[in-house]
Amino acid sequence: MPKLKVFFKYGSRLTIGGLAVTLLCVSAQPLSAGPFNMFKSRDDQASPVTQGTTSGSGGLFGGLFNGGSRNTQPQGEITRSELPTGDPEVAMILNPGLGTPTLARGNVAATKTAIQQYEAIVAQGGWPMVQPVAMKPGRRGTNIQTLQRRLQISGDLTTAFEPGRYDNATVAAVKRFQYTHGLPATGVVDSKATVAALNVPASTRLAQLQASLKRLQSLAGKTTNRYIQVNVPAAQVEAVRGGRVELRNTAVVGKVEHPTPTLSSKVSQVKFNPYWNVPTSIVKADLIPKGRQFASRGEDMLAAYHMEALDRNGQIVDPRTIDWYGNEVYTYRYRQRPWEENSLGYIKIDFPNKDAVYIHDTPLKSLFGKAVRFESHGCVRTHNVDRLAAWVLDNNPSWNLSRIQSLRHTSQQENVPATQTIGVYFTYISAWGTPDGLVHFRPDIYNLDTRGTYASNY
Repeated sequence: MPKLKVFFKYGSRLTIGGLAVTLLCVSAQPLSAGPFNMFKSRDDQASPVTQGTTSGSGGLFGGLFNGGSRNTQPQGEITRSELPTGDPEVAMILNPGLGTPTLARGNVAATKTAIQQYEAIVAQGGWPMVQPVAMKPGRRGTNIQTLQRRLQISGDLTTAFEPGRYDNATVAAVKRFQYTHGLPATGVVDSKATVAALNVPASTRLAQLQASLKRLQSLAGKTTNRYIQVNVPAAQVEAVRGGRVELRNTAVVGKVEHPTPTLSSKVSQVKFNPYWNVPTSIVKADLIPKGRQFASRGEDMLAAYHMEALDRNGQIVDPRTIDWYGNEVYTYRYRQRPWEENSLGYIKIDFPNKDAVYIHDTPLKSLFGKAVRFESHGCVRTHNVDRLAAWVLDNNPSWNLSRIQSLRHTSQQENVPATQTIGVYFTYISAWGTPDGLVHFRPDIYNLDTRGTYASNY
């Protein structure tokens, strides 16, 4: 199992275990600016850093139709991207602490306690709005005083501090807040995501806790001994055995217009270097228009994307005979062959469900480095999917991590059935308490918990 680490400035390194926030508060040093700085103060001359061309929708299931082959792809289109190296904020996102399972039985009582806490906060008028300006250690002003009051009310700032000055206690409080909201714990307020999370009203947070409690009560303590949980608002995957988290992976989940469903199932098999069978909705909305675009230039779209069209009898259609402007193109089934830019990557974890979703790899690795990862068409892409596959197959001596990794870039297809019971739970829990006294919040991205949009704007 890989070591899970969080990197801080000045070379200090902390290993995160259960009470990760305790470790976050050990270092009062803030991180320097990173890729999540979306605005700067007026005395900062550097321009804002953007995520680049790969940070948008990510194409279809990981890049298809957002690019082409190396020889034919239109300028600016990308089907593959890598994570940046050496960035401490990205390291935080990719290596979250194991912590406790989101579906742990103890989280039910902790969430009830959090609800009482937030009922009291709401009854007292909530907290003040924080201004969208950069605030950094050493600075002073009324905006920082407002920030401190905000953090006091939510229980993040509990130690002595100097009012109006961004001191070490304020840095530690901001880190704690960012950690419990799934954001890079830099200790600096210089991103839109941090300010947006700070300014979600207390009444909205209370509504999230109340809605999430019902979902926790329906599942906590009722899972299989071994299970995979995808918590959609957190965009994370947990691998749990005997009530302990053994893997926690960063994930990419469904967009608002293509939400990831909630479900309960069991792992049936792991596929290596699978074909991607293109869903009908994508065929109509994207594939056929792209085929026509290529045909207008006298080019073969199927060849560019390593794809095949199959007729009603399952026979591969000669691409030279396809009339992209005729009606017959709508009757074909389309699939993408295994290759290094296959939209599913090289691993797919299957489990029966009515929505035909699954967990898989992706060639667009850069998406995992984003703080907010709602980019897919409903399926779940996971970082370190090879380790998750090895965890699923760990009772099969023929399939260890080394063998699994050896299949990358080979296009060699293998379908390996699961031989032990491993549950799969896709959940929508946007707020929960844990026995260590922390209260966690994530974006209510699909607006299931609140009627407004405050909890889904970061």
